[in-house]
Order: sequence, then C-alpha cells, then structure tokens
Amino acid sequence: MLKQKLIAACFVIMAFTLVTAFVQAKKIRVYLIGDSTMANKEVKAYPETGWGMPFTYFFDSSVVVDNRAKNGRSTKSFLGEKLWQSVISNLNAGDYVFIQFGHNDEVKEKTDRYTTPEEYKNNLRLFIRETKDKKGIPVLLTPVTRRNFDKDGNVEETHKVYSALVREVANETKVAFIDMDEKSRELLKQFGEANSKLLYLQLQPGENPNYPEGKNDNTHFNELGARKMAEIVLKEVQLQKLDLADHVVKPKIKK
Repeated sequence: MLKQKLIAACFVIMAFTLVTAFVQAKKIRVYLIGDSTMANKEVKAYPETGWGMPFTYFFDSSVVVDNRAKNGRSTKSFLGEKLWQSVISNLNAGDYVFIQFGHNDEVKEKTDRYTTPEEYKNNLRLFIRETKDKKGIPVLLTPVTRRNFDKDGNVEETHKVYSALVREVANETKVAFIDMDEKSRELLKQFGEANSKLLYLQLQPGENPNYPEGKNDNTHFNELGARKMAEIVLKEVQLQKLDLADHVVKPKIKK
C-alpha cells in the first residue's frame, strides 16, 4: 500500500513538473535591441533611464521583456560584437524583437559605429529576415528624437535621413512599424521648449551626486522621459492590435 502511494506521489510530482515546464516554455519573450535611448542603465548613471526599463512593467507574467540594447551601439556594432547572435540563437516562435537603431549609425565621425544608408537598410533587413526565419515577430522603430528646437520654438527633425530609411524597410518588408521619431517630436511639441527639459537628462550642478557638475543632455531621458517614450510604444502596440497587446496588465477594478 505504501509502495503504491509512493508511486502515485511520484507521478503527481512528475506531472506538476511537466506542467510547470510547459507553462514556463509558453512565456512570450520580447527582445529589445538598440542603443542607449532604449538600454538598461547602471545605478551610477541615474537618473538616466532607457525607455526599455519602464516598458518591462507593462505586461503580465506571461511576458518576459529581455532588454539587450546597449549604449553606443549601431546596427553595425551590434552585429560585429555578436550581440545579435546571442538574441537570435535563443529566439523561439512567437517571440518579439523590437528593433530601434539610428543615433549611432548616422554619426560619420565614429567609424566603428557608422553605417552607410544602404548598410543600415541591409542590417535592418537581416534582423527582420532572421527573426522571421525562426517564426518570431519583428517590430521596426525609428529612433527617438533629440531635443532640438529652432529659433521659432519648433521641434527640429534630428533623424531625417535614417528615420526615412526605417520607414522604407518597414514598407518593403511589411512588418509592424512604430514611428517613434515622429511621435516623440509630437510629445516634445506638447511639452514645449522649456518644459520638455523635464523629459531629458537635464541637471543643475550639485543637483545629483552622479553628476556633480550638472548635465545638459538632449538625447538621453530621465525617468519621466523614458516612461513617456515607453507609453508611446505601448499605445502603438495596442492601436496596431499586435497579439502582444493581449498581455498588457489589466487595471484592477475596485469593488
């Protein structure tokens, strides 16, 4: 009798283990690949925040956001350093890859990062093709805007050439596309020239121990700016009715 109970207990444990493994295997992984505007930040960089950091918290437990973005990377260096290889080798069917580069690709002075327009397009195509080959879901994003205003107080277009290249590749490959360049400029316009400083890494001397001399950065975000950019991405995921939208955390209704 005791032997039968032990055997039954073993079967229960095995069944539980298999069910647990199956549930874990069914998790959707959302890979983020890009540059410093998206990347996770070290404590020593606070309050600098990449938009991929708050993006993690928008989804329920069935989704794992895996932020592989790195400071200073372009499509060229992301591939050259084998960072893409570590993503694609672990990608499973149904996983997402959010692709956002451009800030470093367009800087000709930095030859280790610079990619010509044609190279840039080819690299984006490679990310898309290899993601699709593994039955993943690529999402192309234009780079987020830099905070530049002209003398009349209008938001300047700071990625005109490379954002247009992303749109071309998105149209050509028929993949999901989020125009973060345009939408982030719209956000800055709403805030205005003065208040938009509240979104970026703008600090007075002595205001933060990580930046004792202050900081005047119109490229990288603080916590508020990163949250606002992440909210734009989330809204587009929902508006475009990507399946990922079904896994957004639902607000709790008070009874």
